[in-house]
Amino acid sequence: MAGSMTPRLTRANLTAPSLAHFSPSLPFAVALSGGADSCALLLACVQRWPHQVRAVHVHHGLQAAADEFASHCRNLCERWSVPLVVTHVDAHPLSGESPEDAARQARYQAFSQVLETHWEGSIKDLALAQHADDQVETMLLALSRGAGLPGLSAMPALAERGGLRIHRPWLDVPAQQLRDWLLQEGVSWAEDPTNQDQRYTRNRIRHQLLPVLALAFPAFRQTFGRSARHAAQAQSVLDDMALIDLQQTGIPPQLAALQQLSIPRQANVLRAWLSQRQVSCSTAQIDQLLHQIDACRTRGHQIDIKVGDGFVRRVGGHIDWYNF
Repeated sequence: MAGSMTPRLTRANLTAPSLAHFSPSLPFAVALSGGADSCALLLACVQRWPHQVRAVHVHHGLQAAADEFASHCRNLCERWSVPLVVTHVDAHPLSGESPEDAARQARYQAFSQVLETHWEGSIKDLALAQHADDQVETMLLALSRGAGLPGLSAMPALAERGGLRIHRPWLDVPAQQLRDWLLQEGVSWAEDPTNQDQRYTRNRIRHQLLPVLALAFPAFRQTFGRSARHAAQAQSVLDDMALIDLQQTGIPPQLAALQQLSIPRQANVLRAWLSQRQVSCSTAQIDQLLHQIDACRTRGHQIDIKVGDGFVRRVGGHIDWYNF
């Protein structure tokens, strides 16, 4: 249960990783898994904002050690006088759903419910302990899937989800720095045995690819993080442009107005329109739709394309999405 990694303190008297750019409304909550990263974040927040921190532990019930994780979180919070809520979820994946996605969705739903019901909605800020290594892994996963700018933006430092403000204050902090600091502070953590299971793609990246990147590009955590921020900024510009173009095309989009735009702008505005409808679409579906829009120059040309769990169809001079 204790942090079993060999101490690798790089200098005497390590200080806590900075929280200078983290400004939550007080009080706020920390998502506490019991692992090194979240233990470090909870300790740093308690030191920075004593008596203003709450903790939420999500008990997934997916492995034998789950009860030990919860017990470790209780012990830490009792030691540091932090109010803790342990909530149980069913994180078993549905058919066709990855275990990681199922667990992630269950966690976020649990966070929202706990903060709304247990503290009666008085807490709107939640801090997550994802760090620079997590950010790189997320980017590499996005690259492996051929993701666009939203995927390459990886995880934002601040986001809104389910009525919560989600903070990730340590996206520029290496994982080892957190562990080194905990070792110096004499704080133990729970080691999740699944983190060593290389059947999971993220674990293969962590154990096989990141060490190679560190040898070839020692500053890769900083440079990848900078690229993620550039991608997020570029996506923000595209989002603004899509709103401008939607004013021109109308909602639902008019075919003649769409055809006045360049192909990249058509693709951008179509994604924005479908996103507003909460429709998930693939690149292949957008490409097919663009081809049909370009070919739709006569009154008799029809469009009927599967997009997401519905269809985009031509209705007179415009297109619309239907789910039936």
